[in-house]
Amino acid sequence: MSVWDDVVGQPDAVATLLRAATDPAAMTHAWLLTGPPGSGRSVAARAFAAALQCTGTDGETGGCGRCHACTTTLAGTHPDLTVVATDKVVITIDEVRDLIMTAARTPSSGRYRVIVVEDADRMAERTTNVLLKAIEEPPPHTVWVLCAPSAQDVLPTIRSRCRGVVLRVPPARDVADLLVRRDGVDPAVALTAARAAQSHVGLARRLARDADARERRDAVLQIARRIRGVGDAVLAAGELVDVAKAEAVAATAERDAVEKAELMRALGVQDGDTLPPRLRSQLKQLEDDQKRRATRRQRDVLDRSMVDLLSLYRDVLVVQLGATVELVNAEHDGAVRALAADSTPEQTIRRMDAIGVARERLEGNVAPLLALEAMAVALRPQG
Repeated sequence: MSVWDDVVGQPDAVATLLRAATDPAAMTHAWLLTGPPGSGRSVAARAFAAALQCTGTDGETGGCGRCHACTTTLAGTHPDLTVVATDKVVITIDEVRDLIMTAARTPSSGRYRVIVVEDADRMAERTTNVLLKAIEEPPPHTVWVLCAPSAQDVLPTIRSRCRGVVLRVPPARDVADLLVRRDGVDPAVALTAARAAQSHVGLARRLARDADARERRDAVLQIARRIRGVGDAVLAAGELVDVAKAEAVAATAERDAVEKAELMRALGVQDGDTLPPRLRSQLKQLEDDQKRRATRRQRDVLDRSMVDLLSLYRDVLVVQLGATVELVNAEHDGAVRALAADSTPEQTIRRMDAIGVARERLEGNVAPLLALEAMAVALRPQG
């Protein structure tokens, strides 16, 4: 057993991080882990943090996975580990200032004070500038581990002060093996889920364990065959947005209620009492944060749906070009071949471009319904 066991398909990255954890000459104070969504950036960051804190068992160090330091770091309870993983649109400047104060403290029991920022790309430029000096001149024994999809997603001033480690998309079979080994998933289901998730480890695990998630994905892929005209396109776009809203509400409603109850209790307000005017700003702040979290969740669901559609048209293009590679959506072989027969490779590429534009528009804060309607209209059959 090792802390690196769940870092799937990343031998080069693991070798670099393991060497740093065991050889002071290879260590530095700031790291930037980059890789596409699902490549395991956050898993690698936590494994690295555990390896840095590892006290070793039976003479083994660098992330033995069995010592108290390793187990508490992986569980997120080590006193010298701080992890920021926002589920809102951005990491706020106040959150970063709190991090800087935490980073200034000496480790209480571990070898290092490790600060992991899982979504470094979600910091605005002003927020990143606040972080710059702390990364440039860190206190002794403080290590920053930033994660982002690519080096270009963080400011040049930040990435120039970090050592970069690039993760790749892991092979689908490696992801499937992890699901079988860690979660006891049936091998056939695991491989289908890994392919459908395009090797996104977290999504593959969800698809393998949640039949409803598999059904929702299948429904998204069926949209491509249902769109025959502009009317169908508008209805399909509305359906995608409604499903994303519902999933966002379902994912956040319970947490929102717990947070509100905890705040009211902390403010000394009983159920049914009227909130005094002087306390309303605190409730308003909480509600604003919860709305931002729901917005982020909705965008993520919509983006995932578009990635699934992209995978379908990728398969269509594979069939049209006669390429000898595996289909991502092998279980939808009939629909793939029907779409391939009804269109040309040029039309398929234009459809994929339309999906890419819609993703960019969503990231640019365009109203989701407008972005998806334009995309869906572009997916209709062309004469």
